[in-house]
Amino acid sequence: MTDVAGVRDVTDESFAAEVIGAELPVLVEFTADWCPPCRQMGPVLRALAAEEGERLKVVQLNVDRNPETTNAYKVLSMPTFMVFQDGEPVKAMVGARPKRRLLEELADVI
Repeated sequence: MTDVAGVRDVTDESFAAEVIGAELPVLVEFTADWCPPCRQMGPVLRALAAEEGERLKVVQLNVDRNPETTNAYKVLSMPTFMVFQDGEPVKAMVGARPKRRLLEELADVI
């Protein structure tokens, strides 16, 4: 498991503990190595994790290596962002976006 500046990688095996069982709201980026917009989101997510780390947990899930979780949440496009609160997905967003817009979209959960 890597932890790049506050953005942790989660897997099918660790998803329940890291996301479903988290006390904070969790932003999950469903990502893939072959996805250029996903790579663009790396610095945005690291900045978000650094700024909002006390109110929001930020994690990434590689869809190619973790098909179980990807299929369970019917993720078809990369990047897909899902916000989980109290173990439930409460919001989903598809596509890369600037940090300012991401923060606006997360305002009701953090």
